[in-house]
Amino acid sequence: MAKGNAKFVVDAFKEAALACPLPAAVELIGEKWAFLILRGAINDLHHFEEFQAGLGIARNILSDRLAKLTAGGILERTPDPSDRRKVIYTLTPKGEALMPVVLALRQWGEEWGGGPADVVLVDREKGRPVRKICVMSEDGRVLSSPDDLVWAPRSDAEGRAA
Repeated sequence: MAKGNAKFVVDAFKEAALACPLPAAVELIGEKWAFLILRGAINDLHHFEEFQAGLGIARNILSDRLAKLTAGGILERTPDPSDRRKVIYTLTPKGEALMPVVLALRQWGEEWGGGPADVVLVDREKGRPVRKICVMSEDGRVLSSPDDLVWAPRSDAEGRAA
């Protein structure tokens, strides 16, 4: 590749990277405790004390992360009707939409990290483990390599979908 082409590739990458939504997402949830709090919320933890006991997290760190996730629209804070001194944290639709992200990271960790866990996520109706999260083409083909993918302008891609 000629040096001019390499500069074009780097410049194009930089331009796309500056507009990429990934850094903002990582800023909001890309930290260990944020993911563990999300996992707890997905698994029906709702109160500060439940998160603290279930995660073994320091109160100040938990308070900070809950505030950040609430400010980011991932969790919602509501007074507990049974005890007005307590607050209930629940996932917002934006937070629920992170479930595949959390599951994909867990599945990656099982394969490339600590090995399979003793507990698996199953389909409530059938009781069977959920499939591994993967990237799929519009027609259902599994795309497993970066070589299978290319970035394209949205207008070009949407124009081809018709």
